[in-house]
Amino acid sequence: MSEAVVIPGARDVRGSLDAPDGESEDPGERACVVACPPHPQLGGSRSDRRLTAVADALVERGIACLRFDYGDWDEGPGELRDAGNALTWARERHAAVALFGYSFGGCLALVAADEESSSGADLAAVSALAPAPRIDDDIDAVAATERIACPGQVVYGERDDTVEWRPVVERAEARGFAVTELAADHHFVGQSGKVAAVVADFLVAEL
Repeated sequence: MSEAVVIPGARDVRGSLDAPDGESEDPGERACVVACPPHPQLGGSRSDRRLTAVADALVERGIACLRFDYGDWDEGPGELRDAGNALTWARERHAAVALFGYSFGGCLALVAADEESSSGADLAAVSALAPAPRIDDDIDAVAATERIACPGQVVYGERDDTVEWRPVVERAEARGFAVTELAADHHFVGQSGKVAAVVADFLVAEL
């Protein structure tokens, strides 16, 4: 079951809430993962096949997933606010909330998790798939990973030459995050199911 939602805030942010069928009518009794899409100027959207695969795997395991589209392009800061607003929306309606992001969205997920940790907000976990190391000087996933207080996961492709994933992976390993290497490039062609299982198994265990 998928429901169209509008995320409150100064920017026009629309999303899709995927929820398990047959669950309690009260969404506050279940958990939700907020999923950040890849770079919007390179075609990234809530319909990205890696996001939808993760959402399907979560729903199969009884967890809701909020996939959203960013508002108008703002070179990073606005998109980070969108992720924060999506987290607020999900937290107001669900018992526990976690974060997931892919590529550009993976960087945002890690930085948003750091901001949540700094504010004292209760975030169950964060998972980043092939995260970009930074978007600008203020949106730095490597530095953010050092400060994240919740359990974390980084999944990357060993043949990925689109983003410089090594700094994030090295910092994640040093922090004791769950780190998984897949035999893939940045796009994980033909491996959406494997990606979804790795990510969903980690997040469900923390929610």
